[in-house]
Amino acid sequence: MNRRRFLRGAGAAGAFALAGCTGDGGDATGEPTEPPTEAPTPPATSTATAAAAGTLTVATYSSFTGEGTAGTWLKGQFEAAYPDATIEFVTPSNGVNQYIQRAQQDAPIDADVYVGLNTGELVRADRELDTQLFVSAEDRLERAGTVKDGLRIDPDGRAIPYDTGYISLVYDEDAVENPGTFDALLEPAYEDALITQNAQQSDPGRAFLLWTIIAKGEDGYLDYWADLLDNGVTVLSDWEPAYNAYLDGEAPIVVSYSTDQVYYHGEGVDMAKHQVGFLNDQGYANPEAMALFADSDAQDLGLRFMDFVLQPEVQAGIAVRNVQFPAVAGVDPGEEFSQYAYEPPEPVTFTYDELAGNVSGWVDAWARQVASR
Repeated sequence: MNRRRFLRGAGAAGAFALAGCTGDGGDATGEPTEPPTEAPTPPATSTATAAAAGTLTVATYSSFTGEGTAGTWLKGQFEAAYPDATIEFVTPSNGVNQYIQRAQQDAPIDADVYVGLNTGELVRADRELDTQLFVSAEDRLERAGTVKDGLRIDPDGRAIPYDTGYISLVYDEDAVENPGTFDALLEPAYEDALITQNAQQSDPGRAFLLWTIIAKGEDGYLDYWADLLDNGVTVLSDWEPAYNAYLDGEAPIVVSYSTDQVYYHGEGVDMAKHQVGFLNDQGYANPEAMALFADSDAQDLGLRFMDFVLQPEVQAGIAVRNVQFPAVAGVDPGEEFSQYAYEPPEPVTFTYDELAGNVSGWVDAWARQVASR
């Protein structure tokens, strides 16, 4: 019997967002984290030559903005440091694909900076466009050199990481043990136990797919997914419906982030349901990057913004509120974050060069496999 469940919509009640897709930026009691009373000091000098004045339009994902989020906090900090500047967020429903499509149509790009870019999206933009959507910024940023080497995603220096998450399992230890390996997920003990996301439209879903390719190889990952499907894996559209389904008890394991407990801890929280599990002692690194649109009329202000984001104090503030690890080396987000955020023994990821020419084929083959079952 085919026991695989492929649900295309959000089948769980209640909205919540976490990590790289994060929610209200508070703790598990719902209390927001208080921002510092003083904004970080602007750089003493800057590669941006014009005055830090005017409006900067920043495109990002919806959960980066709103009350208590990293984006709203960042806007306040930047505008306090640069009183003549204003940040305006826009949240395109189709993400960076909206700007790829506009560029294909020679339509104007109505944003200056994109926040939330991942490696696969950058590869897609380069594959589908004859001209570059983003301009190189690394050599024009004072702090670009402080980004951890292992997180750099763009050989051309356009996309600058500002945080990273590690894809892992989150599981209910009262219901199951940590599988520990990819192979264990195929055992009868984990039948109907796993919820993941659609790799065609979800960052964590695509990252989990890529992780299985690292584990099983390009020649073996589809066979592995066939076995996962036979064992009852649930594939939901994106992170939020997947996590809500997990919280509603539809399955005891969900693909999520290793920072899960940063949000879910505190009085009254059942920590048994928020255990982090790595497979094969690995976690898939999924850096988020910012990039400056090539058509921006506010490139100097955009460069100041990007340098500001890389300041240690700002990195710490974003990490706590976005429930992700800082991208800059040596940043300490605080004792509470460090207590509840887990880094995998072995971070793994695909580089830009490894994804170029491959990722679309891998995802398409996966989609055909899932849709045919």
